[in-house]
Amino acid sequence: MPKLIWREPITTTTITSRAAGEGPGPDAVPRAREPEPEPKARAEAPRRVVTLGDIAGRESGGLVVLLVAVGALTLASDEFLTGNNLANLARQVAIFGIIAVGQLVVILTAGIDLSVGSVLGLAGASTAQFLVAGMPIWPALLLGVGIGTVLGIVNGLLVTQAKLPPFIATLGMLGIARGIVLVTTDAQTVQGLPTAFQDIANGTILGIPNLLLIAALVTGAMWFVLARTVFGRYIYAVGSNPESARLAGVPVRLVTISVYAISGLLAGLGGVLLASRLGAGIPTAGTGFELNAIAACVIGGASLFGAKGSALGAATGALIMGVLNNGGNLLAINAFYLQIAIGVLILVAVGFDQLNTRRAATNA
Repeated sequence: MPKLIWREPITTTTITSRAAGEGPGPDAVPRAREPEPEPKARAEAPRRVVTLGDIAGRESGGLVVLLVAVGALTLASDEFLTGNNLANLARQVAIFGIIAVGQLVVILTAGIDLSVGSVLGLAGASTAQFLVAGMPIWPALLLGVGIGTVLGIVNGLLVTQAKLPPFIATLGMLGIARGIVLVTTDAQTVQGLPTAFQDIANGTILGIPNLLLIAALVTGAMWFVLARTVFGRYIYAVGSNPESARLAGVPVRLVTISVYAISGLLAGLGGVLLASRLGAGIPTAGTGFELNAIAACVIGGASLFGAKGSALGAATGALIMGVLNNGGNLLAINAFYLQIAIGVLILVAVGFDQLNTRRAATNA
């Protein structure tokens, strides 16, 4: 209960100790109560400077790297900011960004999905085969995305029901999906896709590439799910401590299966879009994409230990990698040096994450 601070003295009566039942004695003298001293004014806390980290969170480091890379390439090459180059960059980054967002939701639960590249290749080649066989575009597209979703659900069941480590479960699916696509296509490129299907990825709306719009829509939707829905809170809770989440009433198994299904769905969508962009179903498409997706998430601020990261960060990481590759091509830099640069970025990002984690534990 807060203390009362009297501004004016008031008259009080002091009563001496007397026997029970007796009234106040004649010596009871009214006297003024001294006002209580006012508490000392608290020293004002120093104002804290608002930093980019306060505004952008864990994505701030990736945004800084992106701005530096864009500024350097703008100064180094006159072709970087041209309309054609930016359109090509958007198309290249869009598919990586979609896969990275799917990989992110798995990483948030402290898991990993190594099968996204192979699932992408299988979904794209299967969609191309459906179209060549005469199936209408939208049913073929939905079947391609559905294949990716089913394989993602299988990954989730292997992790939750068979109790396999995510690394092993998805590594096995990587080999299975790649083997299936090589067998079904006889390792041959599937060609002769309809022009209308190719326009999905290569077309524009008001001058903006369709692929960029689709990637932005996927990123925005996933940001909303993670930041504004109960399911998003469940994902972070599972990644933070699955046992505590279970005791709190979170359906851990269902959430885990769902995130792998989302990863498979977006990998399937990426495969369909890649087949549309290339105008062919390539059975070896997506090789190494899983590592690029993981790298994009880590560079964008996600933690491989779970519960840290955002869709915006994953998209930013994919954009950084795309800008570096595009700039390397414009400046005729050896692609091997770009791989070294990306590897260094991953190490630096993980190192900073570990450093911040230790500092937080020390200050707690």
